[in-house]
Amino acid sequence: MNKPLRRISLFCGLLILALLIRTNWLQYVHAEELSTRKENRRVQIAQYATQRGNIIVKGGQSITGSVATDGSDYKYKRTYVEGPMWAPVTGYASQAFGSTQLESLEDKILTGNDDRLFFDRTIGMFTGDKKAGGNVVTTLMPDVQKAAFDSLGDKTGAVAAIDPRTGAILALVSKPSYDPSTFAGNSKTDEKAWVELKDSEDKKLVNRALRETYPPGSTFKVVTAAAALENGAVTDINAPTDTPEPYFLPGTKTPMVNHAKGCEKASLNDALKVSCNSVFAMLGDKVGRDKMVETAQKFGFNNDKIDTPVRAFASIYDKTMGKDGNAQSAIGQFNTAATPLQMAMVTAAIANDGKLMKPYMVDQLTAPNLDVIEKHEPQEMSRPLSAANAQKIQQMMVNVVENGTGEKAKIKGVTVGGKTGTAQHGEKNAKRPYAWFISYAKAADGTSPVAVAVVIEDSEASRDDISGGGLAAPVAQAVMKAVLSSKN
Repeated sequence: MNKPLRRISLFCGLLILALLIRTNWLQYVHAEELSTRKENRRVQIAQYATQRGNIIVKGGQSITGSVATDGSDYKYKRTYVEGPMWAPVTGYASQAFGSTQLESLEDKILTGNDDRLFFDRTIGMFTGDKKAGGNVVTTLMPDVQKAAFDSLGDKTGAVAAIDPRTGAILALVSKPSYDPSTFAGNSKTDEKAWVELKDSEDKKLVNRALRETYPPGSTFKVVTAAAALENGAVTDINAPTDTPEPYFLPGTKTPMVNHAKGCEKASLNDALKVSCNSVFAMLGDKVGRDKMVETAQKFGFNNDKIDTPVRAFASIYDKTMGKDGNAQSAIGQFNTAATPLQMAMVTAAIANDGKLMKPYMVDQLTAPNLDVIEKHEPQEMSRPLSAANAQKIQQMMVNVVENGTGEKAKIKGVTVGGKTGTAQHGEKNAKRPYAWFISYAKAADGTSPVAVAVVIEDSEASRDDISGGGLAAPVAQAVMKAVLSSKN
């Protein structure tokens, strides 16, 4: 062989060797990465090649399904039962537009691709059973979800209800909502429905219960009350405070405006009953920013890792504001912001004698044959306040419902505690205020099976008629009644 031919042979040999190395690198080192890339169409085809498992609520009711499709690479598409009511729980699974929330987070279980289902897949190869997805069993109660959804009516807002004893989420509603079935496929009709939904001004795709924050207004006063009691700023909830009238924000000549009468030197109990801004602003200043931050964080504020498993947006209590900002934040204004879930957590901790349980909405994951492959165990998250101080705030919240601004949350024969809130927002507070209500109800055994937070962004009511007690309390009442009825 002459010299030029040897060189060509050597060069070709090196090319073949490089090709073999590259092929093996792709097959074995990058195989998983390539097989799971969104750009890999085979992944989506496989994802919808079999019927997905179902998302199930209490009582064994499936709120999802699958249906065969024609004229598409995707064999099955997702269907939803009462889609708009359950969308804040399920999210969506669309052949064309991906997936969100439980549909996304539990996709491997639902498609049957989870490693924990390997045994089921292996047995199926011998028995001839088709591959099937597992199921996601939630903590949601259908009667409670419906009560919250129906009670909100056509109002824009959200509801979050929790079992304080375990942290189980019982209801999660966001309005206006959407029907995930309308864009579950990949046809032109699905695309049209998606574009209209995505571009809508009313933010139907936003889960307001978990992923929208609002100034909590006077509902935050229960956090300030907890901070005052825990840090010794108040020891007797019925003793007069030294609150002047008017009360000027620290370091300013700006008076804190009260919308209630009798706030001068009002006791903590009376101040919560009629919602005195001055008393809680003064107490926030007495406790101090750092201790206020500490208490708020024990309730869950400033935590960007609250997973239900859907991650909730962090609720905020400013760590760097000045004294005047802290006084305003102590009444739920200034930079303070909270999700409805967060305010339900605050209420749950108080109702559960100071113990905050971590919120969750997935009770268990099951194989296609319904064998349990994972079960959630309730977890304590923190102790924001002592049992004694929690019971003092319970007394105060019962007083709000029995004799104060929360009368529309009363349930005959049941102990109910609550707190109203009307949160101002916008430049110079020019926008329509948000209406809040937080509450809990006691069962016959003295425990509290439900804590609920309701926020209403907008309604047909005039600005002067917007209040937590007027708009949001009846929604909370309906939710609590549904829980109590289910328990009975």
